Amino acid sequence: MADNHTRSTQYRAQRVIGAATVVTLQGEIDILTAPPLTARLDALTAAPRPDLVLDLRPVSFIDCAGLGMLCRAHNRAQARHGRLRLVTDSTLFLRILRCTDLTGVFDIHPRWPEDAADASVADLASASVG
Repeated sequence: MADNHTRSTQYRAQRVIGAATVVTLQGEIDILTAPPLTARLDALTAAPRPDLVLDLRPVSFIDCAGLGMLCRAHNRAQARHGRLRLVTDSTLFLRILRCTDLTGVFDIHPRWPEDAADASVADLASASVG
């Protein structure tokens, strides 16, 4: 019997705020959804000094393929003297990062300024999680 899983688009919004490109991810990031998302993030980290913010708050599940995708995006941004920031308030996701010893790798924030029109990239720094 074939599984009939409905998969939604893994990113639902992309916008530019100041110098940062903010991509809101959603749903499940797993072995089935990570490849097209990896291609999208590769495009966003191809330029010099990419400034990418991934809003993971609507993500309900992430597996090792999703973690690999995040590590790849981080490494590509770093190699081009840019940065990748993650926005999440999920205790489960933070626990996964701790268990995989990735907590110190990512720049993690619990929220992104809600008023995107007036937000600056500096606003995010004040919301940093240690």
